[in-house]
Amino acid sequence: MTTEAAEAAGALQAHRPMLLGLAYRLLGSRHDAEDVLQEAYLRWLGVDRATVAEPRRYLSRVVTRLAMDRLRARQTARETYVGPWLPEPVPTEPSPFGPLDRAELRDSLSTALLHVLERLTPPERAVYVLHTAFDLPYAEIAEILDRTPEDCRQLHHRAATRVRQERRRFTASRSERERLLEAFLAAARNGDLTTLTSLVAADVTAWNDGGGRVRSARNPLRGADRVVRFYAGIWGPRREWTARRLELNGEPAILLTRSDGGRYTLTVTAAAGRITGVYVVGNPEKLPPAE
Repeated sequence: MTTEAAEAAGALQAHRPMLLGLAYRLLGSRHDAEDVLQEAYLRWLGVDRATVAEPRRYLSRVVTRLAMDRLRARQTARETYVGPWLPEPVPTEPSPFGPLDRAELRDSLSTALLHVLERLTPPERAVYVLHTAFDLPYAEIAEILDRTPEDCRQLHHRAATRVRQERRRFTASRSERERLLEAFLAAARNGDLTTLTSLVAADVTAWNDGGGRVRSARNPLRGADRVVRFYAGIWGPRREWTARRLELNGEPAILLTRSDGGRYTLTVTAAAGRITGVYVVGNPEKLPPAE
């Protein structure tokens, strides 16, 4: 590596956790986020860095624009994805995205929120992430997106309205979600339909992302009866599973491993003391490496 390349890499590395966290929140994929950072590095290598007063600001702009291009391209590919699409679970103990010491930073990584953000347009998603998670003012966001500050304000308003509508369904504290998560899995493994039913909301929805690579529900499961019977069936007493507690995306999660090596991550959302959403990722391309 030349001295020039080493200096460019060092400048990028200094801001890598933040940039990776930005790209991941925009894309919901660690793999795609890493690709964006690699492309950002190549562009950073080719620019006259002596003219860049604020490398972090410049790199944030490059990463945001590259991620938005990927989001637009991915919309067509998503039409051929088999079953529901969920974000790629990422272990966050320790966090590869830097400190998660603010609630906004931690919450903006959650599976449920990233799933909601998938329904926004790329500009709405970018403005929401930049303003809510990274606290950037609209004037700076406008420079990144080549829009006016007022346009960015309106984009954020639309995005935040959509998010608020969905987030009413996941307001429980971390400790409450952890309790419900473990109780849900225990009841499912015991085949205890009565307890399972008492743990979920009547309008609970479950998403199972197998990507066509593993057996999984091809459509969201809606309603307590369908959700309860489905998970009692696949995780019941006659099934052989091991479970490990861990933190994924800044929230409590469980990694389930089947006797044949198949693996699935499980997280939940909750409100008013009941589970409102179940998120299961089994697509092996999205799962953390086996330990």
